[in-house]
Amino acid sequence: MSQEVITTEDGLKVRKLVDLRPTTAKEYQDAIIKRVDHFSKRKDSVFNDTTENLIVRGLQLALKAKVAIDKVLGDNKDKIHEFIEKLLFIGL
Repeated sequence: MSQEVITTEDGLKVRKLVDLRPTTAKEYQDAIIKRVDHFSKRKDSVFNDTTENLIVRGLQLALKAKVAIDKVLGDNKDKIHEFIEKLLFIGL
């Protein structure tokens, strides 16, 4: 890919894309996929560990809360669901 270097008034050098080949998009796509694969295989990343833990713990907490609420409601669960649906339809 040929590039033209342009210098602005404040001394910033900017490369201007002059020629775009049909394979450029494929090259960028391959590079991004390679990078995503690289980081997905790295399990020692602190960011990945923290993010995964937050997501899993959040889903686990939501599921435990749902199960606990279902146990408390028992047979009245369907009545409560209908009441909440009516309340939401009125609010909308």
